[in-house]
Amino acid sequence: MNRFFSILLDLLYPPKCPFCGKLTEKDGDICPDCLRTLPFTTHAGAAQKGEFFDICLSPLYYEGNARESLLRFKFGGRASYCRVYARLMAETVRDHLSGTWDAVTWVPVNRGRRRTRGYDQAELLARALSRELGIPCRRTLFKVRRNAVQSSISEPSRRRANVSGVYRAAEKQQGKRLLLADDVITTGATLSECSRMLLMAGAEEIDCVTIVRKRD
Repeated sequence: MNRFFSILLDLLYPPKCPFCGKLTEKDGDICPDCLRTLPFTTHAGAAQKGEFFDICLSPLYYEGNARESLLRFKFGGRASYCRVYARLMAETVRDHLSGTWDAVTWVPVNRGRRRTRGYDQAELLARALSRELGIPCRRTLFKVRRNAVQSSISEPSRRRANVSGVYRAAEKQQGKRLLLADDVITTGATLSECSRMLLMAGAEEIDCVTIVRKRD
């Protein structure tokens, strides 16, 4: 894109902070106010353990402007937010984990939900994250059954039952170390079920990353 069209796009669609909507100097910036006030997880608070994954890392808590931003990303067509989210996710991964992964992958939505939204938000995060980390992005899972939305269920045991048998591995993952991305972790039931299926397909290790997590 030449400079003229870049300037024209900035005039028509000026860059805004994905968390509060204030104008920023360039696309992908977080405004100074949000950098000070966003509910960032602490060093220890960024990590969460799971049943079939080693760790899940999240740079933000699911509250305030972070929550409102994520809702716009998922339901309001703000697909471009994935670039800022992925940068924060990548920074958290680098701060807490070492080594390499064979691929970044994601928790898929069903076809109907993808058609309604126009995209799979977790896939967008995974692809943007793969660029940030310099790791290939691959589909490793399919969603084979439509289930109730997890956010509508509060009891942990029911959440686990709700995702049981919902996903299957796309292919064998023998000996692979995978970084599994999703938008939010609450009880970890969905990430655990997806990790279980990948381990059954032969994966050696699953680490997870989301943009937000529920505060304990």
